[in-house]
Amino acid sequence: MNRFALLLAPVALALSGCVTPDITDGSPFRDSAPTGAVSTADPRASAAGEAILAQGGSATDAAIAIMLALTVVEPQSSGIGGGGFMLRAGDGGIESFDGRETAPAAATPERFLDENGERLDYEQRVLSGLSVGVPGNVALAAKAHAQYGKLPWSDLFAPAIALARDGFTMNRRLHQSLSNRAERAGLTPQARAVFFGAGGEPLPVGAKVRIPELADTMERIAGAGPSAMYEADAAALANYVAQATPQDGRMRESDIRGYEAKMRGPVCAPYRTYRVCGMGPPSSGGVAVAQMLGQLERFDLAAMGPQSSRFWHLFLESQRIAYADRELYLADEDFVEVPVEGLVDRTYLAGRSALIDPASALQNVSAGSPPGAPQARADGDEPPENGTTHFSVVDAAGNAISYTSTVEGAFGSGLHYRGFYLNNELTDFSSSPQVDGKPVANRVEGGKRPRSSMAPTIVFDADGEVVLVIGAAGGPTIPVQVARSIIGVVDFGMTAQDALGLPLLMAFGSTVITEENSVVAGMVEELQALGHGEVRLLEPRGKANALRRTPDGWESASDPRIADLLAYE
Repeated sequence: MNRFALLLAPVALALSGCVTPDITDGSPFRDSAPTGAVSTADPRASAAGEAILAQGGSATDAAIAIMLALTVVEPQSSGIGGGGFMLRAGDGGIESFDGRETAPAAATPERFLDENGERLDYEQRVLSGLSVGVPGNVALAAKAHAQYGKLPWSDLFAPAIALARDGFTMNRRLHQSLSNRAERAGLTPQARAVFFGAGGEPLPVGAKVRIPELADTMERIAGAGPSAMYEADAAALANYVAQATPQDGRMRESDIRGYEAKMRGPVCAPYRTYRVCGMGPPSSGGVAVAQMLGQLERFDLAAMGPQSSRFWHLFLESQRIAYADRELYLADEDFVEVPVEGLVDRTYLAGRSALIDPASALQNVSAGSPPGAPQARADGDEPPENGTTHFSVVDAAGNAISYTSTVEGAFGSGLHYRGFYLNNELTDFSSSPQVDGKPVANRVEGGKRPRSSMAPTIVFDADGEVVLVIGAAGGPTIPVQVARSIIGVVDFGMTAQDALGLPLLMAFGSTVITEENSVVAGMVEELQALGHGEVRLLEPRGKANALRRTPDGWESASDPRIADLLAYE
């Protein structure tokens, strides 16, 4: 048994009261711990975070260890080749860290268009260096650790290094992702050597996966700090991406050396007797969640309950109104003026809420004019992707972390470098730089961060105590999942686990999607009678994690949709 597994065994037993897990396999359920609590999408990452807390680490320390462990065991969703947003509450108040990826300085607004102004095909646009932004997760982790870390930086890498070098078990979820995205996951010989067999098929469920090259990479970063990536390896990483870039501005060494994780102002807004805080631009998540909740506050949702088609109708309408504003106004505030305060202004939201008719769906929804809104701007576009993870941490001192991490699509760009996948985050930019002669706020620009839907969120009660730490994965569905779950806890009085299990219901233009075999699936005719168009029933989808304060301690909740996929046989 490796050094970290030896350390973890007695700790995990004391924390959970369950059978002692092996760090390479984990157990499917984690209870909250006296030293704090964690919720992640993989039990091996949960075990890593819990062990760091048990060593006296802060919530920040544990969150970093979780991010690194997920780089190993959940490569389809996140990792050090991508970026993320971290929201922290505790001593120092509420703060947000921006580790979103940036476009190369030489990138142009026409990056994803051909010589005729048409969008490039999938392989050129996504499965190439064109889609890769400068990774931000390591820089984010270093910035947060410098302010709030308690354990040595190198200690936080021990769980991930052990998983990568000693190996971990292939679960159903990773196997399914490899099977569904084989072209992307196996784009490079390096990745095929790790995750695929000699015949080109994904390794089977239960197989031992080892990534020694990633262990070496993490050991370098653990020993030298973030400079191992952003200085010592800058030229090699930039050259690797540049060689895979068919057109437009290629990544340069200076892009990587110049990367900086930033502090951003959180977006906070009241909801009933609570205060909901989320991430500001370049994320649209915090604003979208605040807008949906603010627009619904005038309705007695508790009296309706989750079995009511009227509630789901109101929720759909609120989404559509919030997302109209998102498309027009939200982007990297370092490049465009974003009227954040106006978008969450209570008077403005009351006016937007007045558009919602409980008896009829809106046929056309356009962006509003919040206080401070810039003019002469056009709606953009970006294709939805799903390659994201979320985790929540609370430590013994009550400090809370809500961290959403991503490589954008499953397995990112498919480019596999020194043991990890590089993101395809730049496809979150709008491919059209202008519409009808007006500039699109989320167009590509050198050094800019693409708009995101990630919505790490922390909810405070009237006394200022943290009561819910939540976030989700799933591209543009993220704010919807978060708002729905907050309503479940606050209005419906649900546990966090039950709230995360509420159906996904989301409007994409005139089309509505929801999950088959859900309570909403039985309401299709009622929703259509209210004026909603086509309602498509899809397989259950969602991936949210949360911690909820209870009188007995912290409830650690994970999305029930992926529970079966965490099995190893």
